[in-house]
Amino acid sequence: MKLPLNELIVRAEEAVRGALQGVPGLKVTRIETPRNQRGERPDLVIEITGPSVRRLLIIEMRARGEPRQAREAVNQLLRLRQQYGDSYGIFLAPYVSPRAAEVCKAEDVGYLDLSGNCRLSFDGIFIEREGKPNKFAEKRDLGTLYSPKATRVLRVLLSEPGRYWKVVEVAETVDVSLGLVSNVKKLLGDREWLREEKPGFTLSRPSELLAEWSENYSFRQNEVRDYYSLESPAKLEPTLAEICVERDIQYALALFSAAARMAPAVRYQRSFAYVEGPVENITQKLGLKEVTSGANVTLLNPYDAGVFFDARDFDGTRTVSPIQAYLDLVTFRGRGEEAAATILKEVIEREW
Repeated sequence: MKLPLNELIVRAEEAVRGALQGVPGLKVTRIETPRNQRGERPDLVIEITGPSVRRLLIIEMRARGEPRQAREAVNQLLRLRQQYGDSYGIFLAPYVSPRAAEVCKAEDVGYLDLSGNCRLSFDGIFIEREGKPNKFAEKRDLGTLYSPKATRVLRVLLSEPGRYWKVVEVAETVDVSLGLVSNVKKLLGDREWLREEKPGFTLSRPSELLAEWSENYSFRQNEVRDYYSLESPAKLEPTLAEICVERDIQYALALFSAAARMAPAVRYQRSFAYVEGPVENITQKLGLKEVTSGANVTLLNPYDAGVFFDARDFDGTRTVSPIQAYLDLVTFRGRGEEAAATILKEVIEREW
């Protein structure tokens, strides 16, 4: 939800008063200020006075509180300090992300958001509140970044952190539009997860992207069908692979079946595989019986063809990429999180 500027100003003043109300003897007054020679002035200026304090709070507001917006506001506040002398700068947004908060702390600038988080430190006053959830989360933003086709872009960037890409290269690699790549690039840039130089742009904070993606992902986005087989995974999975290759069906072992091949310490007794298209011919050939409980085989019809990107080969058997295995496992009940942590530490982080 994006707040209009006039409403943001009103709520900003209320938020400042609310944050300071616990300090005894303070008088809080909003004051009007002229523009400087460059035509600049703070979005909001508040004077606070008390028994042992007299200070101007100069406040820069943004509609978003990601690192890029925080850095812009902090730079503006540092310039305005020269005009307002003994003042204290505050960055304010509907929600200030943890990394944006770090940007403020590094420059000794306070921050305050309308979700209840803040850090104010001046004249012996120290107020800090953290961990409040974003009351103004833009679902459209997250929906765009983690939509099926947008995640194809994320897969490319996560597959080779440190490589510099052109927008057109990414679009051609995973068959998406230039506009979609540019939009994803902007959203990642707002979070300061990208670095741009002459060769192009590169993903600079892959672990933070993967963590946020996993919070907005579930393996049940796929069509999930459970079966029972008399065969063990060791016998069934190579047979499944042979059938798919013979019939030109795109497939990849997934979850624990993939993880056990990437990290031998992972143990499992249930087979998982992505299979594109109708599975009836495969299930008949494998002698699988569809069940509602007691399954030891799970076939997934992928929510997007991107799940097959960067697939790996282990002795002629295809698996999903470590990134896809991690995403599926971390959202799977039971021992999934443990296996995901193993894949992250022993495979993904080593490749990065």
